[in-house]
Parts: sequence; C-alpha cells; structure tokens
Amino acid sequence: MTAAGPGHRNEDLPVLPARYTGRWIAAVVVVATAALIVYSMFTNERFQWNVVGQYLFAPPVLSGLGKTLMLTVVSMAIGIVLGIVVAVCRLSTNPILSSAAWAYSWFFRGTPLMVQLLFWFFLAALVPTISLGVPFGPSLFEIQTNSVISPFTAALLGLSLNEGAYMGEIVRSGIRAIPKGQTEAAKAIGMSRTQTMRRVVLPQAMRVIIPPTGNETIGMLKYTSLVIVIGYSELLTSVSIIYSRTFQTIPLLIVAAIWYLAVTAVLSVGQYYVERHFERGFSPMRPAKGRR
Repeated sequence: MTAAGPGHRNEDLPVLPARYTGRWIAAVVVVATAALIVYSMFTNERFQWNVVGQYLFAPPVLSGLGKTLMLTVVSMAIGIVLGIVVAVCRLSTNPILSSAAWAYSWFFRGTPLMVQLLFWFFLAALVPTISLGVPFGPSLFEIQTNSVISPFTAALLGLSLNEGAYMGEIVRSGIRAIPKGQTEAAKAIGMSRTQTMRRVVLPQAMRVIIPPTGNETIGMLKYTSLVIVIGYSELLTSVSIIYSRTFQTIPLLIVAAIWYLAVTAVLSVGQYYVERHFERGFSPMRPAKGRR
C-alpha cells in the first residue's frame, strides 16, 4: 500500500458501498416467516374462512361492534375529564385535594380492572338500596341498586373510573413538562389559576398528552372485551354467544380480531393527524434554501 502524495486528489480514491449483511439476513428471515404464516393461514382448512365471511357482517356481530364503540367513546370521554380533574388536584397546594387525588390514582391503578368490573356489577350485595336525604337523618328518595347497576352501567363505571386514574398521571406529566416561566408570566399579566391552566398550560401540554392518550384510547377499545365477565353484549360477548351455539370457535374469534384490528387502524390514523396538529409550532425550523 502506497501513501498518497501531496498532489494526490481525494476524488481518485475508490468509494465502496456499505455492506449491510446482517440487515439483509434479518430481512430475508422476516419475509420468509411472514410468507409461511400467510401460507399456513390460507391453506389450513381449520381456519374456515367461509365461516368468517359468513359472520363478519352478521347483525349480532355489528350490534356488538356498535356497543363496543359506544362504550369506548363514552368511557374515554369520562376518563379524560376525570383525569384532568385528578391531575389538577394532584398539583394543588391544598393537601386534602392532593391526598384525595393520590389515593384515587393509587386505588384504581392498583386493583385489576376485571375486579373493579365485578365489584360494580355486584354492588347490590354491598349496598342493596341507594338513598338520598339528610345525612344521618331521614331519606327522601330510595331506589334498588339492581335497577340502577345494569351491565352497561357497571361496565361504564369500571372502565371510566379506571381510565381516569391513568389519564390523571398522563395529564399531570404533560402539565409538569411546561416550564414554570409560562405560569409565572400568566400570573404577571393578571390571569387567575383557572385561566392560566385553560389558556396557557393545557394548550401547550397537549403536545405531550396526546400520544399516550391515543394509546389509552386504543387500549380502551381492547379493554371493553373484559366486560364479557358481567354479561354486557359487546363484540367479544356477541361472537362468544354465537360460537357457544355453533361450536365454530376459531372462525368467530377471527371475526372479532378483524374488527378490533380495523377499528385500531382507524384510531391510529386519527391519532397521527391529531398529533401532527398539536406539533405545529414545536418542530425545529428548517433553514431557508440558498443559505448556509
């Protein structure tokens, strides 16, 4: 090997492309594995794709899908509102509010969601009647708990209260990500604490809050399947009723999986555009063309 002389130009040196042998091997393994899985799925008669097509748009399945979507939307809406309240209370200087919010998060995050669903469904065993009246005095109104706590009500209470605890931590982390100077500047121009939170802090915190909230929404869609234990006829319960009668378990579970994947894909696309909307103004500026 000879050293380049003072007059040797760098342009004369050969440029060799980088070799990514490991990447190509991994890519071949992934493609081969995917091809084997797809081949097995479409050649194994036990998947019974004709049955999948038969029940994919069946009225009971679509009815269960609609109830799943309704439960997801309502539970997430209540959970987000509860999360904002819990986060604000956690950050409050009032020790009672802060402690109560911490206890709420600790309890609902520390117990399994299925246990909470079962607890609300069997609430009548603990509280047979719900009464309203003077504390430690006569009751003005009474109603049987079983007439109030239906499977839908129990599912809504369990899912939304559990989600409120997680959303509280998400919102709190988003609020804490905003520099304190923003709050001090808002106070300096005479804004109240509520105005500062609503007009200054929360709009900026949305950039941090939206991604995990989108993940929680997708998770809520799947968590609704747990209400099968209390008999609410959402998507999984609907298909389970069908396969308990026809004994076509795998095809009906594939039907449920297809719908869950389809809705998750739609939610993921929506999450992408919402994130991009709130990212405006935070992305680094690109240098103008022609400038160094």
